[in-house]
Amino acid sequence: MEIRYPAHIEPQTDGTFLVQFVDLPDTFTEGGSLDEAVFNSVEVLSAMLGWHMEEGGQIAAPSLNVLGAHYIAPDAKTQAALLLRLARGDRSFADLARALETSWPVAKRLEDPKHWPSLRTLDRAAAALGKRLVLSFE
Repeated sequence: MEIRYPAHIEPQTDGTFLVQFVDLPDTFTEGGSLDEAVFNSVEVLSAMLGWHMEEGGQIAAPSLNVLGAHYIAPDAKTQAALLLRLARGDRSFADLARALETSWPVAKRLEDPKHWPSLRTLDRAAAALGKRLVLSFE
């Protein structure tokens, strides 16, 4: 599973670039150049997804095949937390904790976008949820 949200990046008359996420209307940013706008979009996407997760709110799934969109991935911590949340589905943290042979707070921390779980922990959590951890560099 890959998490990338579509965003429209549009040049403005003053030479800056405006970034607006299709599925997250409260998430937008800008940059003085296209590279800066993309860099800023990763930061704002990560921050807003993290905020939605902390608040316990629903997070819209990324739309696919949006014409003319740039697909932006959140930072690694936020991706890991969101992927675990999606993979866990309706399973409780208590169920996950039992499968990992750990405590409920430790299992819950896996879905905290401010927490850096180890690869070993992510791999164990993925296996406990019937998934496989896959890494990639871009």
